[in-house]
Amino acid sequence: MMQVGLSYTEMDLKAMIRNIIFDFGGVLLDWNPRYLYRKYFGNDREMEYFLTEVCTLERNSELDCGEPFAEWVKKYQSEYPRYAEAIEIYHTRWPEMLGGQIPEGVALLRDMKSAGYGIYGLTNWSAETIGYAYEAFGDLMPLFDGIVVSGEEKTLKPGPEIYRILLDRYGLKAEECVFLDDSRKNVDGAIAVGINGILYDDIARVRIGLSGLLK
Repeated sequence: MMQVGLSYTEMDLKAMIRNIIFDFGGVLLDWNPRYLYRKYFGNDREMEYFLTEVCTLERNSELDCGEPFAEWVKKYQSEYPRYAEAIEIYHTRWPEMLGGQIPEGVALLRDMKSAGYGIYGLTNWSAETIGYAYEAFGDLMPLFDGIVVSGEEKTLKPGPEIYRILLDRYGLKAEECVFLDDSRKNVDGAIAVGINGILYDDIARVRIGLSGLLK
């Protein structure tokens, strides 16, 4: 059987799907610290060291869970004084990490909205920088029926609480929703609370998977 990169819940897939839930980074928006630090360091080797040993994705998750940037910057400047300036610009030049919209994901969102599905956002993102994401969305923002941001809720995917916050806040039934995320663990987190999940790894496979669920 052909593998299409999908993960579904074990529930009855004949339940009518009414809502599509989108992750932001890697699905709708291109966020990558390398856009900033390649310019700053001018040296890919040092940049990679900095992003894998100092300002790592794991430490970025602390911001996504609600830690204030000022405290985060001070903490890691103390630990890595050599990189004090580079750590500071993780805050002050944060918008330079955004590469803009991901066309394929945005086109899918627009197609699903036009087809009459509810559109929701569920993202691990700092409360202090989510406004930049909204600016990058531009005229896409009115298409959302609701958004939940980890930094505002102080809880992260793939923990169950953030998915339940979305469902409860907007009165959604898990079995009537499909969640799209480029992280397998986040898709699995959605599945664990009863939401249908599709790994966003290839837009063609994602559309095939959605077609199968939406029949």
